[in-house]
Amino acid sequence: MDFLTGQYPDSPRTRIKKLLQGGTIRVNDKPVTLYSYPLKPGDIVEVNKQAGNAARAGLPFPVLFEDQFVIVVDKPPGKPTSSTDGSLSIQEIISEFLKKQSKGKFRAYVVHRLDKEVSGVLLFAKTHEAMETIKEKWQETEKHYYALVEGIPEKEEDTIRSWLIEDGSQKVHSTKNTANAKYSVTNYKVIKLIKDHALLDVRTDTGRKNQIRVHLSDIGCPIIGDRKYGASDEFKRRVRLHAFSLTFPHPDDGRIITVKSPMPEGFLSLKMKDEHYK
Repeated sequence: MDFLTGQYPDSPRTRIKKLLQGGTIRVNDKPVTLYSYPLKPGDIVEVNKQAGNAARAGLPFPVLFEDQFVIVVDKPPGKPTSSTDGSLSIQEIISEFLKKQSKGKFRAYVVHRLDKEVSGVLLFAKTHEAMETIKEKWQETEKHYYALVEGIPEKEEDTIRSWLIEDGSQKVHSTKNTANAKYSVTNYKVIKLIKDHALLDVRTDTGRKNQIRVHLSDIGCPIIGDRKYGASDEFKRRVRLHAFSLTFPHPDDGRIITVKSPMPEGFLSLKMKDEHYK
């Protein structure tokens, strides 16, 4: 608090506390909400005041970055990016918020998607023009995920390539028949071993539906909790896949933006009971 009040001498302490409570202040890439958090020499403190405005306005999840062109949120698991079945989606929630805030000038345009079960960094454009610009340069983006998997991959680092196709039950699988299939590339690196599980840093070169989930299952290491793709069904668990970093060229001036989301609490903790997660 002493550091922040020194940086913002004209802001009341209640305003600074709200910024902290909104999760918009990060120290060394991790959000900090405790006003008495001890800083050390060399710590990097980031303040996203625009995100604080959005968070306080009632969005039910943190805003990681926001300006007049884009909004990047920390997506919770269990909600779809967009929806065609009438269920409430992240896009709909943000669109309603933006429309009210801008008196109809802005809304949320889908740039990429995260599966319903997946959490983490999710980018939306605020205008159709910004969406088109981002999509035109999408090959320049870099996406990283944490994946906690069953078993340990044979190779500490590898690239998985296959053609993916969706069947009639909306399940995706690899196929040798390239007709109607989409070529997909997933890179992974083992970060840490936890008993008979491995924590991976996964980077995708393509953005196919369920791609990471299928590819890790293909190598015999399904993501924990992902019963759809071969994980143990002994307990109902949250799917341990989290988008922790997204780097993209800004649609206005092309500067490179990197947005990160910390590993969710309890991500590495596996208790011998249901987690009451769908």
